Amino acid sequence: MATLLEVSGVSVTFDGFKAINNLSLSIGEPEMRAIIGPNGAGKTTMMDIITGKTKPDEGRVLWGEMSRNLLGMSESRIAQEGIGRKFQRPTVFEAQSVRENLQLALKNRRGAFAVWLRPKGPTDDERIDALAEEIGLTDELERPSGELSHGQKQWLEIGMLLAQEPRLLLVDEPAAGMTPAERQHTTDLLKRAAQTRAVIVVEHDMEFVRRLECKVTVLHEGRVLAEGSIDHVTSNQEVIDVYLGR
Repeated sequence: MATLLEVSGVSVTFDGFKAINNLSLSIGEPEMRAIIGPNGAGKTTMMDIITGKTKPDEGRVLWGEMSRNLLGMSESRIAQEGIGRKFQRPTVFEAQSVRENLQLALKNRRGAFAVWLRPKGPTDDERIDALAEEIGLTDELERPSGELSHGQKQWLEIGMLLAQEPRLLLVDEPAAGMTPAERQHTTDLLKRAAQTRAVIVVEHDMEFVRRLECKVTVLHEGRVLAEGSIDHVTSNQEVIDVYLGR
């Protein structure tokens, strides 16, 4: 498995507080990775750095086969490089239908000349139908997005990100506020997505993390405390002391 993203020696300080402390980790392609840790461990700041929202004081974030450093790029350029991020609260266009939301995401993927230059492939309608099936919203395509359940909105937002064909998907606490059935569907959706791309999931729900059946990275005080299978990290005494035992 080739390395897609390598975070190396990254540190950032806010008002004297070291939010990220010499953090290093690498993500392969394809790969599913779960990131866990107590509040203030640096999970959100790590995603902010990868997506260009926060500039670190030192370190490198290398991307792709050419090992380009993301730290010199703008947020929009990083998104164009193929990094998509889903925040904890779903942000969809509630007055628009599910179909229209997916259509907008497809349009944003293309530049001014892409329609002329791209090879012949599936039409937009075919892509939308395929995405709707992938996220489980085929029967809801004509429904206003504001009428969807919380879980369905989360799936729609994931579908909108998948429409942009990212190589890396960053997902923040997808299980929060979901019913057990919605959590299971979300697990299946993310596992399918990780078959063809890298997916990083930040999550507190340990049962949800277990169902992802992936490598787990534990952050504490801005650095990697432990890494390995869910059974490996949950039996680590330091992890128990700083996170699981609370």
